Amino acid sequence: MKFEYDKEVDAAYVYIEHPIKDGEVKKTIELNENIILDFDKKGKLLGMEILNASKIMNKKVLVEAQHS
Repeated sequence: MKFEYDKEVDAAYVYIEHPIKDGEVKKTIELNENIILDFDKKGKLLGMEILNASKIMNKKVLVEAQHS
């Protein structure tokens, strides 16, 4: 698992599978306005995008993700 945060767009991504290959994501489900899930063709969760991450997530975790 890998975690990334982009402060400029305030979005985080949690990779369940890393790296995700081009074209591997076959289905995307928006759980709500801030949480988006990406799945492969077999329905396996590949990753999760978190929008407005600074409002949802722990600030310390986000800072650490920027520097990893």
